Amino acid sequence: MLAIRMQRNGRAHYPTYRIVVQEAQRHPLSGRVVAEVGHYNPHTKATVLDKEKIETYLKNGAQPSTRVVFILKANGVKLPKWVKDIPVKTAKAKHADKLRKNQPKEEAPAEEATEEQAA
Repeated sequence: MLAIRMQRNGRAHYPTYRIVVQEAQRHPLSGRVVAEVGHYNPHTKATVLDKEKIETYLKNGAQPSTRVVFILKANGVKLPKWVKDIPVKTAKAKHADKLRKNQPKEEAPAEEATEEQAA
């Protein structure tokens, strides 16, 4: 089975990525690539894609990674119906009950001040 994924290139602390078609069982850095279909620079957001090649591999059953799906959608590549949508991440506090905004408001100090003035 083929996978469309990103392969890291570039120098230290400045990655650039090649978008490649590769056997799914191989590691992205193995070097065995079926085809290179584009590249992506995350610093400048520059993306170059060969849309015809990508659509051909998608029609033949190549599975895109979630990050590649995001890039393909942003560049207007037509995706088959079986490609899963990007999961929407929702941040959830681990201990929401301990957050200050979820604590009950304490009005006791204000009441004590009025009692002291009355005495």
